[in-house]
Amino acid sequence: MAFDRIAVIGAGAWGVTLANVIARAGRSVTLGTRDALSAAAIIKQRESPRLPGIRLNDQVRVAATSAETARGDAILLAVPAQQLRAAVVMITPALGRGTPVIACAKGIERGTHKFMTEVIAECAPAALPAILSGPSFAADVARGLPTAVTLAASDEAVAAELATALGSTMFRPYHTTDVRGVEIGGAAKNVLAIAAGIVSGRGLGASAAAALTTRGFAELFRFGHAFGARPETLTGLSGLGDLILTCSTPQSRNFSLGVALGKGEPPHEAQLARKLAEGAFTAPVLVEMASQRGIEMPIAGAVAAILDGTLDIDTAIENLMTRPFKAEG
Repeated sequence: MAFDRIAVIGAGAWGVTLANVIARAGRSVTLGTRDALSAAAIIKQRESPRLPGIRLNDQVRVAATSAETARGDAILLAVPAQQLRAAVVMITPALGRGTPVIACAKGIERGTHKFMTEVIAECAPAALPAILSGPSFAADVARGLPTAVTLAASDEAVAAELATALGSTMFRPYHTTDVRGVEIGGAAKNVLAIAAGIVSGRGLGASAAAALTTRGFAELFRFGHAFGARPETLTGLSGLGDLILTCSTPQSRNFSLGVALGKGEPPHEAQLARKLAEGAFTAPVLVEMASQRGIEMPIAGAVAAILDGTLDIDTAIENLMTRPFKAEG
């Protein structure tokens, strides 16, 4: 397997960052933009408005996304979770059998309750679905700061080769075949990061933040276990690692959304101003899926209720703090 020609679909902050990462790894890379106009602007400026100050590597070819753009040995989809289906449909005609299509979004599709690789499998049956996730802010990776992530595919040899193809001195992908575990970690941690942001915005203190993150991880772990995820994946980079990162800094869009809510910003306005916070879309889906399997997720449930306006924050805090005492687990 030789992954020498790689396409990245999506020219937001993460897409541009990944294109640069791939170019630094010595691969030929094409960056697919939303349309011809945005392609022309990036070609002229060699910079994305989503990532100001970061120059696009000279080796990156830029073009409007089409089936032709996506011709390559592997495809990375750096688009939001709720837009992933449309992106896969667009590139499907160009995909050769067994071509890895790697979701780089952290979420679950609303309405269908499908994970990202399930969407890929449904829309592009010839492709090999994969997922890239882990504790990584685009700004850090773009600056060349040390980062480690997880790449998962059902074929271990392919996952290992992809990790090698994308990896470099400062960007280290670990590989696994636990696709579902990686997807669950990335999706659930976004919801819990909103809760962590609420704690911060409400000024509830460092002790509360630590308790929230720890008990939130217990919920993530229960959900992952019920869906067949491996414990080592959930406690690894794409699970616990990403949760720690996302629950600790305003660099996280989801944490920032929570901070705004904690400071009293109305849920609708807070979400409208932060459309890229994936956790806002994932929260109700996560809770629905947990309910169907009898999985207890009180923190995620509180976040979903706060976001849809059916529960105020003070009541949510009181509800969580007055739950029956029990053994830890």
